[in-house]
Amino acid sequence: MAQQKKMVDDITSMEEDFAKWYTDIVKKAELIEYTSVKGCMVIRPFGYAIWEHMQKILDGMFKATGHENVCMPMFIPESLLQKEKDHVEGFAPEVAWVTHGGNEKLEERLCVRPTSETLFCEHYANIIQSHRDLPKLYNQWVSVVRWEKTTRPFLRSREFLWQEGHTIHATAEEAVEETERMLNVYADFCEQYLAMPVVKGQKTESDKFAGAVSTYAIEALMHDGKALQAGTSHYFGDGFAKAFGIQYQSKENKLEYPHQTSWGVTTRLIGAVIMTHGDNNGLVLPPAVAPIQAVIVPVAMHKPGVLEKANEVKAALEAGGIRVKLDSSDNSPGWKFAEYEMKGVPVRIELGPRDIENNACVLVTRHNREKTVASLDNLADTVKAKLGEVRDALYQSALENRERRTYACTTMDEITAALNEHGDGFVKAMWCGDEACEDKVKEVTGVGSRCIPFAQEHLSDVCVCCGKPAKHMVYWGKAY
Repeated sequence: MAQQKKMVDDITSMEEDFAKWYTDIVKKAELIEYTSVKGCMVIRPFGYAIWEHMQKILDGMFKATGHENVCMPMFIPESLLQKEKDHVEGFAPEVAWVTHGGNEKLEERLCVRPTSETLFCEHYANIIQSHRDLPKLYNQWVSVVRWEKTTRPFLRSREFLWQEGHTIHATAEEAVEETERMLNVYADFCEQYLAMPVVKGQKTESDKFAGAVSTYAIEALMHDGKALQAGTSHYFGDGFAKAFGIQYQSKENKLEYPHQTSWGVTTRLIGAVIMTHGDNNGLVLPPAVAPIQAVIVPVAMHKPGVLEKANEVKAALEAGGIRVKLDSSDNSPGWKFAEYEMKGVPVRIELGPRDIENNACVLVTRHNREKTVASLDNLADTVKAKLGEVRDALYQSALENRERRTYACTTMDEITAALNEHGDGFVKAMWCGDEACEDKVKEVTGVGSRCIPFAQEHLSDVCVCCGKPAKHMVYWGKAY
């Protein structure tokens, strides 16, 4: 990244301390505020607006693929959670329990939902009797609680917002198709709207979701070379159906167990956007999810006609469907420039008396600070085109970062040497499929398996760890 003059002095540089840089941004850009409960945060209006735009886009994508929104309870009886052994064991360390209602001890503990598979299963058992009742394609937008020991805003918190899709199908083929389809929806969302390239693949057996037959994931690489799991999609087979007694009568009048999926993304995506695109001046937001896509900063606002023309420009941009703000406060233009740099607004519009005389304005793009003079005629079209350029440039920059930080290795010594020389990143290496080798790679090199990518490459014939015949090429990395 090219070194530019720093406009915001109270953000630690990412080169100095990436973790502190991240924390500075979420605070200074007014995305969150801490609370008296460790790991629980206030998502402030600007941060929540980013989530609202993500939610609106994704919700439209879900509905376009036939899904309906529902809402399940927050509490899960302990007996219900215990019905699927692998599932409950996977979540037990993170579960928060309600033991009292008012002053009375509950007869049965209630789990505050860490996820809702068991609730959906109870519901399915009540409403599914026939093949005519299938499939059910459901989604819900809720918060969940997982009692994390180490927390960081958006990336890992004890309560977070997410969507969780839950579907149930007559056949394994339909359910697997759904699992893959929704992973592709996530990948398209991340790449098209968040300008964040992702690797699609399957998790290893040791890393799959508790109770799943298989877990698919999208993995993104952050600016510091660490990986972030940006979304997951799970195929459950008929295991949950058998545990909860869910059966349907087939067209052949036989009782069959249906097959299930679940899939989800969370407010962690806000952290992903920060760490993929942000710089030492603050946020850099992809236009699709930016609460403010363009900000108008009047220059010499006290002079006749400047504020009036700025309001005209604002109205024209709003009519063109652009989310625009006119900052007519008495703060100096320099203060405003720094403020909207911090908040990652994709396009700044500077408008002063000389610009107005020339029927023009100055456009400044946040990601590279490039200035262009634009006519006020058809300005909405010009700004829309500029927003498209911003999205493309952000995606290309993130892709170049990933390619630059992806190392193909055939031995563990090569992995160690690549990481020591170039820093953290994705490592592509062959694997025999043995969990002992997976663990050994992490123990020796510090990078764990991220996914078995669908797009396989043949780097060698043997496992990077044991030298036995390789089954898969795996992406490895350090992760958030």
